Amino acid sequence: MSDPTLPPTPPTSFPPERQEEFVRLLNGAHSMLLRYIVSFLANRPDAEDVLQRASVTMWRRFATFEQGSDFLAWATTVAFYEVRNFQRVTGHSRLEFSDALMQTLANEREQDIRKWNPKLEALDRCVQKLDPASQDLVDAVYTQGIPIGALAGEQGKATQSLYNKLSFIRRVLAECVQKQLVEVTQ
Repeated sequence: MSDPTLPPTPPTSFPPERQEEFVRLLNGAHSMLLRYIVSFLANRPDAEDVLQRASVTMWRRFATFEQGSDFLAWATTVAFYEVRNFQRVTGHSRLEFSDALMQTLANEREQDIRKWNPKLEALDRCVQKLDPASQDLVDAVYTQGIPIGALAGEQGKATQSLYNKLSFIRRVLAECVQKQLVEVTQ
C-alpha cells in the first residue's frame, strides 16, 4: 500500500510521448515559473530550489494534468504550494499573510507573469549581451539585493562610481529592450 502523504507518481507505463510533453511544457514555462516563485521569495537561490521541488512534484502529479488545458495555471498552483511549504518549513517569510491573501496574490501574479514575458525575455537577452562585470553588477544589485554601498566597499570603489555605472547600464538595457520589443512586433 502506498503512503497517502506522498504525492502520486506517474504510472510506470507513462508513454514516451507524455514524458516528452511534460519536458516540453516545463521547459517552456521554466522562466515564467522562476519569476513567479522569485516574486514570493525575493531570493533567487531559494526560488531555484523551490522550482526544483515543484518540478519534481509536477512530474509526480503529471498524470492528473489534463492534456490541452493551461499548463502554466496548473504549474503555478503546484509552485504556489511549494512556496508556502518552503516558507513554513524555513521560516523565510518575513511577513505572515493569511491564506486567502496569499491565494489572491498568487492569482494576480500568475496573470502578471503572462504579461511580463515579452519584456522580461527581452531583458534577459539584453543582460546576456552585457560585459561580465556589468552582468555581475546587475546580478548583485537586482537579483541578490546587495546594497550598492556594500558592493563599493567590497570592490574598493566609490559608491557614486557604482551608481553611475548602474545608471549607464540601465540606459543601455532600456534601449536594448525597446529595440528587441520593436523587432518582435515587426
